[in-house]
Amino acid sequence: MLYLSDELALRIRTHAAESYPHECCGAVLGSDSGSWREVLDLFPLVNRHDDSPRNRFVITPEDFRAAEQAARKGGLEVIGWYHSHPDHPARPSEYDREHAWPWYSYVIASVMQHLPKDMKSWRLKDDRTEFDEEEMEITPLGTINGGRVNAGEGDHPDRASALRGQARKR
Repeated sequence: MLYLSDELALRIRTHAAESYPHECCGAVLGSDSGSWREVLDLFPLVNRHDDSPRNRFVITPEDFRAAEQAARKGGLEVIGWYHSHPDHPARPSEYDREHAWPWYSYVIASVMQHLPKDMKSWRLKDDRTEFDEEEMEITPLGTINGGRVNAGEGDHPDRASALRGQARKR
């Protein structure tokens, strides 16, 4: 399960609409409990794919390092990546599969004729053969799992609040 605040979902959709007709991209920063993830910040990036930015995006090693540094600075980790699909559904392409890594969450925002539409999250299987859709819940800022952390998973609700506070201080 991936928890994303409505404010961060809006930031992804806005980035996608502003980049149209090209793909936007960025890092998803947050925390991973092992059974659920919470997105606490985003690190927008420039799509560096020169010859086909309308249907491809590239993140350079420098971009990757900058995203990791931003995450560490906020006490977070890079838990995934987001990008848009201009005039296409919010599901991974074969190109996405070939360039993805297992473990990360891949949030894809569909943009149709400049307007943000569906947004879904995906996880690449360990054998890299295909993506599974990752359940995603968009919540009001400051809540997770309806305001509760799943019981019995070793996390305390105050941990999520503390991480949120760290992300906002940046």
